[in-house]
Amino acid sequence: MSAARGRSRGDGREPSRKPLLRAAIDCFARLGYQGTTIDRIARDAGVTKGAVYYHFRDKEQLLFEAVKDHVGEFERQVLAEVTPELDAMGALRRVVDVCFFHATVSNHRRFIITLMVEALDTNPALSVEFRNILRRMRVFLADVLRRGQQRGVLRGDVSAEAAAAVVAGGIMGAEIQHYQDPEQVDLRAILDTLVEQMAAWLAPRGGARKAAGGGTGPW
Repeated sequence: MSAARGRSRGDGREPSRKPLLRAAIDCFARLGYQGTTIDRIARDAGVTKGAVYYHFRDKEQLLFEAVKDHVGEFERQVLAEVTPELDAMGALRRVVDVCFFHATVSNHRRFIITLMVEALDTNPALSVEFRNILRRMRVFLADVLRRGQQRGVLRGDVSAEAAAAVVAGGIMGAEIQHYQDPEQVDLRAILDTLVEQMAAWLAPRGGARKAAGGGTGPW
């Protein structure tokens, strides 16, 4: 059945979409896009193959909907956790906590990272979507760090954009290592260390740094 018919159902459509999206996210996370089939998603969701096609035109549309669903949930949770009254490092810790939850409990971070790598050479449209997701994350982190600089609690001689890229890269790098070797890589400990290292690096240094001969560049 066509996706258009699925859209015409109105109120009856949404309850059955969510289990399909959850099953799709788990399959894509574990098997990648190429290794995931509509049959596998339907089986894991406990529905018929026809039920999947009732809501989604094909596997690619299901993938894009799953990405949007996951990213929307992740970004909403970050915005709910990072409130304006938090200081910059407190906000950064909340972001890390949300990432840890999605990496270890919901399987959603693995879903994004798995597909992000796979899409580089195989799916240009999806690659653009992931590029925009990463850009939004870096912009958000840079805004958090810039507010800390404006309040005088973080060094003002460090590029907020560069620091945001370091944070984003540190989180994703730690997650990849954890997925590859969960017995040896303690994701919680690494993320906590990342926050501590960022706090030490970005702590205001005042005139002491210049007096010691330090430069004034972003690093």
